[in-house]
Amino acid sequence: MEQRKIKIAPSILSADFANMEREVKKVALAGADLLHCDVMDGMFVPNISFGFKMIEDLKKALTASLKTVPPLDVHLMIAEPERYVQRFVKAGADIVTFHIEACNSIAETLALIKSSGAKAGLVANPYTPLDGILPFLKDCDMVLLMSVQAGFGGQKFMPHVLEKARELKSIIDERGYDTDLEMDGGITLENAAEVKAAGANVIVAGSSVFGAKDWKEAISGLRKN
Repeated sequence: MEQRKIKIAPSILSADFANMEREVKKVALAGADLLHCDVMDGMFVPNISFGFKMIEDLKKALTASLKTVPPLDVHLMIAEPERYVQRFVKAGADIVTFHIEACNSIAETLALIKSSGAKAGLVANPYTPLDGILPFLKDCDMVLLMSVQAGFGGQKFMPHVLEKARELKSIIDERGYDTDLEMDGGITLENAAEVKAAGANVIVAGSSVFGAKDWKEAISGLRKN
């Protein structure tokens, strides 16, 4: 299939929460294609981040000040995501992904996200087989493969996920689906090339962008490497 455009999705989990509006505007102007928003509930993962209000306020602030607003890529690391997906879409999420490990009504939840007006996708942790995703792949606008265990930023990349990405990309191409393949966790300028070679076209990067001196240069480097 035709080579898909590489998109960089800085994770705002690595931003300065005390200056979040400034940070997201700055990273958007630096060339972010998406803004990755990690929502954690302290139940599915042992960490708590933010919820509806953060998404709503970010969308308002960006829309009020930027001509082009990067889509909000909302990654739900929460138990029973089906209870909340409509509220996240209403708050401003453009893409909502949720973990197959956390949901017992996958097809219904994907349909609920789409009927609410957003793109929908599934997420799998590093050691979760692809088997749980494949029956629903045709309904996914995006699949996110975690290359660290979900829950905390700044972890080390797990290279075995590259083989999973290659397998999934092959299946997406074989079936002719228009599905983005996203990877998240420990991605740096040093390993971005192999992540993209494995088939990922959406790269989530937290500290690699927000921890860099020049955010524009970091985003450009991740896209080109």
